[in-house]
Amino acid sequence: MATKNPSFQIILGSSSKARRQILADMGYEFTIMTADIDEKSIRKEKPEDLVMALAEAKADAIVQKLLTGSNLEKDAPTTLLITADTVVVYQGIIREKPTSEKEAREFIKGYSGSHAGVVGSVMVTNLVTGKRSGGWESAEVYFHEIPDVVIDNLVLIRIT
Repeated sequence: MATKNPSFQIILGSSSKARRQILADMGYEFTIMTADIDEKSIRKEKPEDLVMALAEAKADAIVQKLLTGSNLEKDAPTTLLITADTVVVYQGIIREKPTSEKEAREFIKGYSGSHAGVVGSVMVTNLVTGKRSGGWESAEVYFHEIPDVVIDNLVLIRIT
């Protein structure tokens, strides 16, 4: 069971509600920082390479932000920075976060009665030692027909 006062601090390098909820449900206290990178400028052919490159770029940007702000102290307790990324692979094409409500609807409607792959990465950086480790996982997701009312609700949740 996680402790409220572990011997390390956590920075979650993500604005994802789901990632925040996972750490909170596990009982961890953490700080949130976002990377503010141009994810579209990082391109890789393989989804596994892309999610790892994005997680690493997010970590690099946050480390740079911390160094610029002089927030990293030599005598600081161990601080772990957790960054991550996820993409969907549909009909051989990598899909990242939809950029509009229309695109979100098109994506979800396309999955209806079909299947897609999901590739996600996690990168953990020890901010005291600089050591970094991470990896990726993939899964195949099969969908029943998705009713329009469900699509409406999913898109509404995403944009709020």
